[in-house]
Amino acid sequence: MKKKLLTMALAAVLAVSAVGCGSSPKQEATAPAENVDLIVFAAASMTETLTEVSELYREVHPDVNITFNFDSSGTLKTQIQEGAPCDLFISAGQKQMNQLDITADPKVNTEGLDYVDETTRINILENKVTLCVTPDNEAGLETFDDMAAALKDGSILMAMGNSDVPVGQYTQKILAYYELNEEELANAGVISYGSNVKEVTTQISEGSVDCGVIYCTDAFSAGLNITDYATAEMCGQVIYPAAVLKTSEQPEAAKDFLDFMLEDQCMAVFEKVGFSPIE
Repeated sequence: MKKKLLTMALAAVLAVSAVGCGSSPKQEATAPAENVDLIVFAAASMTETLTEVSELYREVHPDVNITFNFDSSGTLKTQIQEGAPCDLFISAGQKQMNQLDITADPKVNTEGLDYVDETTRINILENKVTLCVTPDNEAGLETFDDMAAALKDGSILMAMGNSDVPVGQYTQKILAYYELNEEELANAGVISYGSNVKEVTTQISEGSVDCGVIYCTDAFSAGLNITDYATAEMCGQVIYPAAVLKTSEQPEAAKDFLDFMLEDQCMAVFEKVGFSPIE
């Protein structure tokens, strides 16, 4: 009788063990990774290149959905300040990034804004400011010297960015370099404005102006004729900083995408349209 009871107990133990073993795969199985939604605010001049870079990133990170908001850096800064969701910010100028960085000079960050994760902030690219003309170039402009002379005698209409747009700020420096008064020129009707570099580019492409000041990357993308390049003496360097924001809901994914942008294959995308890596 004891032998029979022992046999039955052993059988019960084995049955329980078998059930446990059978259920172990279910316990160890992991749910498929959820898609990550990444929001990137970037300068309008990066529209084409970042779109291409995101496609490369998608090949190795199919679980990451990247949504871009391309506009002037000033507009993007304002949207971030007003609470728009953003994980990664890429500006066409240091000023707009500094205005969101608590570690920046308080003379620039006048509102004491603290949005930038300074441990992730990096200068990623350099662009060039160029003088571009319409396809027919009826005004015969070849250099910035020509542009300055024509503005003085009122014989041309030039397109430039608004004062809150980096490309507009670089243009203002060029005008100051030639000792030209922007307000007087605007009142004389020889300046046309755009709210971002794409609007300035469109005005040149459509021939509604004689020339305009835009980045070489936008000129390349639009197939425009570059007649001259601004020197550092004229407007300084055009440096693009990038940083993950402290308000990001996906800081790790944002940092990973930022690191990916610095890889050789991505730099090749940027360089083919005129960007230069920061040495």
